[in-house]
Formats: sequence, C-alpha cells, structure tokens
Amino acid sequence: MAQSVLPSYLRDSWWTPTAPQRPTEVADASTGAPVALVSTEGLDTAAAVEHGRTVGQRSLGELTIHERALLLKEIAAYLNSRKQELYDVSYATGATDKDHLSDIDGGIGTLFTFSSKGRRELPNSNVIVDGPVEVLAKDKSFQGEHVYTRRPGVAVQINAFNFPVWGMLEKFAPAFVAGVPTIVKPATPTGYVTQACVRMMVESGLLPEGSLQLIAGSARDLLDHLDHRDFVAFTGSATTARMLQEHPAVRERGLTFTAETDSLNAAVLGPDAVPGTPEFDAFIKAVMVEMTYKAGQKCTAIRRVIVPREQVEAVVEALADRLNARVTVGDPRTQGTTMGPLASIEQRDEVARAVDRLVAAGGVVRLGGSGSVEGAPAEGAFFAPTILGFEDADTPAVHEVEAFGPVTSVLGYADVADAVRLVALGGGSLVATVCTHDPETARAFAEGIAAHHGRLHYLDRDDMRTSTGHGSPLPHLVHGGPGRAGGGEELGGIRGVKHYMQRTAVQGSPDLLTAITGIWHQGATANTATRSAVEAGEVEHPFRKSLRTLRVGDQFVSDLRTVGLQDILDFAAATGDTFYAHTDAEAAAANPFFPRQVAHGYLLVAWAAGLFVDPAPGPVLANYGLDNLRFVTPVTWDDAIRVTLTAKQITPRVTDEYGEVAWDTVITNQQDEVVATYDVLTLVSKEPRG
Repeated sequence: MAQSVLPSYLRDSWWTPTAPQRPTEVADASTGAPVALVSTEGLDTAAAVEHGRTVGQRSLGELTIHERALLLKEIAAYLNSRKQELYDVSYATGATDKDHLSDIDGGIGTLFTFSSKGRRELPNSNVIVDGPVEVLAKDKSFQGEHVYTRRPGVAVQINAFNFPVWGMLEKFAPAFVAGVPTIVKPATPTGYVTQACVRMMVESGLLPEGSLQLIAGSARDLLDHLDHRDFVAFTGSATTARMLQEHPAVRERGLTFTAETDSLNAAVLGPDAVPGTPEFDAFIKAVMVEMTYKAGQKCTAIRRVIVPREQVEAVVEALADRLNARVTVGDPRTQGTTMGPLASIEQRDEVARAVDRLVAAGGVVRLGGSGSVEGAPAEGAFFAPTILGFEDADTPAVHEVEAFGPVTSVLGYADVADAVRLVALGGGSLVATVCTHDPETARAFAEGIAAHHGRLHYLDRDDMRTSTGHGSPLPHLVHGGPGRAGGGEELGGIRGVKHYMQRTAVQGSPDLLTAITGIWHQGATANTATRSAVEAGEVEHPFRKSLRTLRVGDQFVSDLRTVGLQDILDFAAATGDTFYAHTDAEAAAANPFFPRQVAHGYLLVAWAAGLFVDPAPGPVLANYGLDNLRFVTPVTWDDAIRVTLTAKQITPRVTDEYGEVAWDTVITNQQDEVVATYDVLTLVSKEPRG
C-alpha cells in the first residue's frame, strides 16, 4: 500500500490530512498495484474559497488580460519541458503513448492557444466591449453598450477520470485569461496525474498567488460555500450533475453551474459512402480510432454507428477486420500495446454491466464482449474492443445506455430522414460525424441534427487527411451539447473566456463610457488638433506621438478638399473601376441613390489618408487595415470632404516595442454630413522615433 496521502494544494501551500481514517486506495489500471492514497478529511473548503476570492482575485486583477495570457504561454512552455514526467505518471491510468497526446499534449496545447487568442483578440485591459454602442439620445449625450468584466468569485472545476490533464487545463486556461482563480477537484481514480501537473505548475513559479488550488479527493462541502459570484464547470455523469444542480447554491443562491455529461455520440455513413470509396475507408478508420483511443473512455467517443441498412454487414466486417489487425490490448508500458486498460476495475465492471444490458435488450455481440482479454494481465482493468449489432435500430436501450469503454453499436437506416431520426434519439450529444461527399446530404444532416449537438464533424476525401477527428474537442471551437450531453458549453476560443465573465449593460454619457471601457466614444471629450494648429507648431499631430504620450481622445481634424469631376474620371481610369455611377452622367442621374456622377468610396478613403497622414518618419510604423467601413452619404463633384481622426483604442503589446492603435475615422462633407465611417488600424512604437 502507498505510504502517503496525495497532497492537496490550498492557500498557496501543500496540505495533507494529519491522520485520515478512511483513505481511498488508487490502483494501477494494468497491474493492480497501489499507486496512491486519497483523503481530504479535515480539509477547510471555506478557507479555500475565501482565499480564491481575496488573494486570487487581487493577484489576477493586478494583471491585464494580455499579461495573464502571456503568463499562460510561459506556464505551457514549462509544462512542455516536463511532459515526459507526466507521461510516466499517466501510464498507471492505462494511457498509451498515443493517449498521452490527447490528454497531456492536448492540455498544454490548449494553454498555448488561449494565450495566443487572448493577446490577439482581446484588449490589454480587464473590460471587454460586446457589440456596438447604442445611441440613446439624439445629441449622443446618453449611450449604452454591453461590457464583460471578470467574475468576483472562484471558478470551480469538477472533472471526470478520463482526461486528468486536459480536463483541468481546458477549464483553467479561459478562467485564468478572464482573471478568475480556479479550484480544481479531479476524479479520484486518476487525480494523482492532475496533482503531478499542478505540482509542476507551482514549481514553475509563474502562478500568481491564489490563482490555482487543488482538492485531491472528495470536495466535501465545497458547494455550501459558493454563490452567485462563482462558477462551477462539471464533467461527469448525468446522475451526479442532476444531484449537484439540486444543491441550494444552484437553486437558491444563483451559483452558475454548467455540465458536460453522458453522450451517445453517433457517426453516420452517408448513402454515397459505399465500400470502395475514400469515405467508407475514412469512416471505418474514424470509428476504430474512437473505440480504442483512451480505451473508449471519452465523452466524445462514437457509441452509435448509423449506416445504410444494406451496408451493415460490410461495416461490421470492415470494422472487425481493422480492430483485429490494428489493436493490441495490454499494459501501455509494454512495447507493441496500442490500447490500454480502463481506468479502474470498477470502471471495467461498469462497462461490462452496460454491455450486458444492451445484449439483454437485443444486441448481438459481433466482436469482443465481456470476459478476459487474451494476452492481457489478469489483474488489470482490461476490456476487449466490442461491436454490437441490433436488428431493430429503434431499440430504446441502444439510444439510452452508454457503455463508457471500447464499445459501439451498429444500426441500419432506411434513408437520410430515417438516419436523422435515429441520431436524434440520442437525446442530445456532444458531437456527431457525418461521412459523405455529397453536399446535399451534408446540408440535410446539418438542418436535421445540428440542433441536437454541440459540434458536427464532416468527413470526406477532401479533409480526411487534415481532419483533427471526431473525438477531439479543439480550443478554438465550442465543446458541449444540449439535452443528455448536459446543456453546457466550454472552450470556443474567446467565448470560453467570456463564460467566466459577467456581461453587463452599461448606460451613461460618452465621457463615462470612455473611462469605463478605455475606448473613445463619439461625443466624448477630445483633445483636438487642426492642420493649421499643427503647422503653426501650437499642438502636436497625433501621428507624432508614441504610445508613451498618445492618449485615447487625441484627435486631428483636417482641412476641406474639393472633389472635381476630373478627379473622379482619373481615379476610374487608373483603377479600372469604371462603374457607370462614376463615369456615365446620364446613367448616374437615373440611379435613385446618386444625384449625378459620384466619387468612388475608395477614392474618398485614399484622400482621407492624405488629409490626416503626417508624412515624416515617426512612431507610426504601419497601417495594417480598416475595420467597419461604411459609406453613408454620396459625394459628387464640387463637394468637399474633411476627415476627423481620433485615437479610439490603444493596445500596447506586452512582448513587443509597439502596440496597436485603432483610430475612429469620420469623413464629412462641406455641410458636416457624415460621408463615411471606419476605424484605421495602425502599429505605433512605444517610444518616440524619427
């Protein structure tokens, strides 16, 4: 028996119970040898929550989103340098070298992705604006918009046993970028791997105080101390999720609770994907991979294989042949093993009971089944890859009972409408694969089953070599699903960060909204410079200011420039844009939108640049684009335009000597009517240049 209890990490130090009376012994999934003792007797969950809400909130709040995202990258790099140590620990869970890639490498990769997206897509602040401003008064003195700010509590994650590293890091990453401290409660059978990962993160010296805590064992009364400030992300069984959802913290105190639970995911073979096509071969490979990766212990694994009735036998035969040829079950530390055991003896027995229920309901074992696995150690939690067949595809059990292991059921359908109906019987799933090369079939399935799933994965000859696979949740895309799958949502790029933030409608004057968001609003105070004042040396052109001196609201107003008919014709000839509204007087006059020949919108944008640009070398390094360009009022010859350029948002880069500046740009005519609006995006040095 292991001699020491697995430590928890609480209030920035390691803690173990002094004399636990009922520790749980965790065994090696292959050999049955003891790996760890687990107990949280005497653990002070209230103090852990309070530490997160105070110390964790304070330390994370002292950093901006970009600074936290950069720390995330450094943590990922540190874990990457020590991942072999995590592999060595993870073998005891039954994970093979290939399984390590999805759990350990996948978790580290998720940190890298959220670091990159946080710095690229979010402001270098702690307030995120959601959507455009709503002007609520004619004179723009009262406006409203939506903002995200970080939750003031803790992000609690309660995880399943199957992904002890990825399951933690995929929730930790967005919460950390959002600025919310995390309390991790891993599943007991594999929590020692999570604990090893947390230990490395602590040893990196990169974690802000209170930003991460670990409960290595039972969470005890943790939910008793949570309320509307906090967030719980649960992954596990639907039964446990329902129990937690009935907790008073959820029902009465407004605790946000999101769940990812059981999922009878389907893979559908399209009518066009007959034997001999690339799609058929890709389909068989995909099902085999999902049955055997992590020994089928994946919430995204394929549980129902739905194929045309006339292809059932061909699919069963091809799948069995591939499993027999490619899969060797055994201890993952043994060379040649391609599929390890289930995570525990208890899990193996649970899968066996589920298979027995499916057989009792009419399933026929076509490959594998319960019983010992030839060549595998008798002490281990091994289970053979198993294919079940059902004469009646509507058998209720096959759409209700999940065998959480290397088990799948093959069902036949009559036509696409029938296949859509069968898929929907799963009651809501995380993911479905549709294997087809026919666009109309793909469209029919999207319309028929998308609402039953969090993700649809299409597989055909064009993407079969580049697809990341049916069962691989990506940090860029949402992970979760409706109904039986729990109704929750994780990941999804920046959407995942916003899950740990509160969206609030903010109303007020332009000046106050500018102060709150760090983004200049139309009507707010501006520090205005005109061309004549700049040339007289009375004020500095905003383009002469580095990020050290440039401020939101710094503004430049140009002189007027008159548009001539020849200017319009010359631009048309030079660009080849001879659209009649610019070049044909009679046709332009007949157009209901234009008074006569009008200037090209892009001519006006080009002239606007000439009106506001300061030509000498200086802090502005480059123009890298325009956002939200809209042409509002047509400009004809003999009209005049001017441009007003205002520093709208300043985003210094944490790792570079420059940052991004978005300039609110408005082109008006001689009557002060708005001609065009857009944002000019520039890269600006942090220090003076030129």
